[in-house]
Amino acid sequence: MTTTLTRGPARAEAARTGNPPPGGAWRRALTRNLRAHAFLIGALLCFALFTWYPMVREIVMSFQKVRYGETHWVGFDNFRQIFADPEFWPAWQHTLEFTGIALFFGFVAPFVSAIVINEFRHAQSYLRILVYLPVMLPPVAGILLFKYFMDPGYGLFNQILEALHLPTSSWLASQDTAMLSLVIVSTWANMGSATLVYLAALQSIPGELYEAAELDGAGLLRRIWHVTVPQTRLILSLMLMLQVVATMQMFTESFVLTGGGPQGSTTTVVYLLYNYAFSYDKFNTAAALGVVLLLVLGAFSAVYLWLERRGGEE
Repeated sequence: MTTTLTRGPARAEAARTGNPPPGGAWRRALTRNLRAHAFLIGALLCFALFTWYPMVREIVMSFQKVRYGETHWVGFDNFRQIFADPEFWPAWQHTLEFTGIALFFGFVAPFVSAIVINEFRHAQSYLRILVYLPVMLPPVAGILLFKYFMDPGYGLFNQILEALHLPTSSWLASQDTAMLSLVIVSTWANMGSATLVYLAALQSIPGELYEAAELDGAGLLRRIWHVTVPQTRLILSLMLMLQVVATMQMFTESFVLTGGGPQGSTTTVVYLLYNYAFSYDKFNTAAALGVVLLLVLGAFSAVYLWLERRGGEE
């Protein structure tokens, strides 16, 4: 009876003023927020389980060593071991070499492809599907296809070169061309996503800017340099950082096509990490190398973002 009497005036006041009672609004807000958090909790749990926990576990393992089934804390011994490994510095050299060549081809090719596709008016949908098709293929299947293409004996690429009366190449079998071959495969397999991102950025540029440039007598290259590049600078800088981080972690191409060879010329940092863990059975040493790679990429990203922010302020 008391509850009815106390609720009655509040409801009457709400009906007179048109405002809901405070308790009802609070309950609706709580229900709405609970629903939103319920949708988010699944993604957060997956992210925590498959991203945060492995990172924390890797950092912990890098300071441990397993002897006779027992885990011991060994401080920085695993880090000293990887820095003393004769394979460590060549792996970094190969990783930086791959990153440099991949940036030259893999950063320019998607942007040029997006500019070309953007010039078409009636076939953009088909061209977008065509350029994104390699991304939809299973990575290993696409890489194995190129392994057949680049075979020095019966490979398709050498057959085309012979038909054109051009010198053939050893491709993956030569130290001089193995890294370039991996870059070609990686660029073909991954450029579709970057092309679509660039294409979306290009289509957001106002057409009036190009019309004004044409009235000023600007040719195609000048329009690209003075209109397209400045208008897509933010996307270009973001994609550059993401591509550096991705290429520094190259593994699949080297693992499937060359196995780190010939003579270790395509052994990258991540491939060396794989060898530590699954070939040498040194999981703690592999964890230490993973922490080093994490620190290097984290430092690069922080410095890059700081320089970008500083450049934007100036």
